[in-house]
Amino acid sequence: MKHAPGCSAALGRAALWCAVLALGACVGPNFHRPAPPRVDRYTSEALPPATVSALGVGGAAQKFLSEDVPRDWWTRFGNAELDALVEEALRANPTVQGATAALRQAQENAAAQRGTYYPAAQAGFDAARQRDATGVLSPNLASGTALYNLYTPEVTVSYVPDIFGANRRQVESLDALAEASRFQLDATYLTLAANVVTAAIGEAGMRAQITATERIIALEREALSVLKRESELGAIAEGDVFAQDAALAELEATLPPLRRQLQLLHDSLAVLTGHLPADFAPVPFELEQLTLPADLPLGVPSQLVERRPDVRAAEAQLHSATAAVGVAIANMLPQVTITADAGSSATAMGDLFKAGTGFWSLGASLTQTLFEGGTLIHRKRAADAALDQAGAAYRSAVLTAFQNVADALHALDADAETLAAAVRAEEAARKSLGVAQDQLKLGSVSYLALISSEQAYQQAVVASAQARTSRYSDTAALFQALGGTVAPAAPAAAANH
Repeated sequence: MKHAPGCSAALGRAALWCAVLALGACVGPNFHRPAPPRVDRYTSEALPPATVSALGVGGAAQKFLSEDVPRDWWTRFGNAELDALVEEALRANPTVQGATAALRQAQENAAAQRGTYYPAAQAGFDAARQRDATGVLSPNLASGTALYNLYTPEVTVSYVPDIFGANRRQVESLDALAEASRFQLDATYLTLAANVVTAAIGEAGMRAQITATERIIALEREALSVLKRESELGAIAEGDVFAQDAALAELEATLPPLRRQLQLLHDSLAVLTGHLPADFAPVPFELEQLTLPADLPLGVPSQLVERRPDVRAAEAQLHSATAAVGVAIANMLPQVTITADAGSSATAMGDLFKAGTGFWSLGASLTQTLFEGGTLIHRKRAADAALDQAGAAYRSAVLTAFQNVADALHALDADAETLAAAVRAEEAARKSLGVAQDQLKLGSVSYLALISSEQAYQQAVVASAQARTSRYSDTAALFQALGGTVAPAAPAAAANH
């Protein structure tokens, strides 16, 4: 499309004016990343170099190292089936898909806002047939014709120079929100991996408890049969039989909740990996198939805020709130709008853009809100309050992160001591059972004494399984508390695009 004479020069001057005006500074506070806490340890007292050890599965001493937290930390449990489940969950879980879509949405919103950096251009074409009231008004056409067609193509350009940085602050705020969405996606990956590992560990521990409990119930039934025979012979009172029957029923009542918990863990693993419970093939995890990570890299405490995605997301929210204050301030200041219009009008299509048919205009307007019922000042105060809220949320996220790590470290220290005691109790119960078996062969104890010894041993096995499960689970909790992204490279690359 050809422009009317002088139109190109006018548009060029308008563009230069826009560029000059756009060099204004951004109003409002500039964001500065909060300084990380100056600490050299996670707990109030210095940690020992390693936990105590115990015999058997999951009894190795765990050493606390200052190395970087591993990326695929769950692989340290040494189980290929567990690794496959985690990878499947990271790929197929709907929560991940939703968080990925939220990231794309935030990125597109930020990209859309960048369009305000440039002038808006619109093309239009008007076609009309009209008749002038020549008996009342002067003709509109130079020819004086009353009935005519009028064709008017035109291009309109408008631009609002970002003098005080309102648009740049808005883009800055949306970019920060996109960054927050990226870290929220990382947090989703991290939480999902930890949930899968914890559910698998819980399932393995629950199977061990169910097996030991079933054995104890079988022994209690056997003891009840012996007592019934002795009662029939008059060797014991009938009340002893009733007491044993009540004890058996009490113990049997503990088994259905354990089986229910096992099913709940199975259903949880199904959903975490993106399956319906009915379509999920159970993986029979056993504690003996899992390796307790012996080396626990804790990283540098002051860098925890860099590794924790929830803290980084809170920091990005703080950045967004800081930029929003600048937007609120800029909205209180004068607004400049520049418009340019160029086109042609003719009564015949073939005459468009001929000499004398072109027109153009160039203008600018300056507006300043004088009174709006306090709307702008209250929006500014609301932005200030939102900034204070975001700052408090960030500080809370930092405190929670350090609390999570400290709690996990204290739990691991206690777990190691609990397991050591449980293993000693299990070993003592096993030796007591062996003595009872030898004494039964010699006829020095009754069969009921042997059953009692074996019951004590199986109860020690249950306690030992519980202690091992807690130690494995708290190890996974420590890796989760230490943070560090486990997201595939593709989403992160997209977020930085």
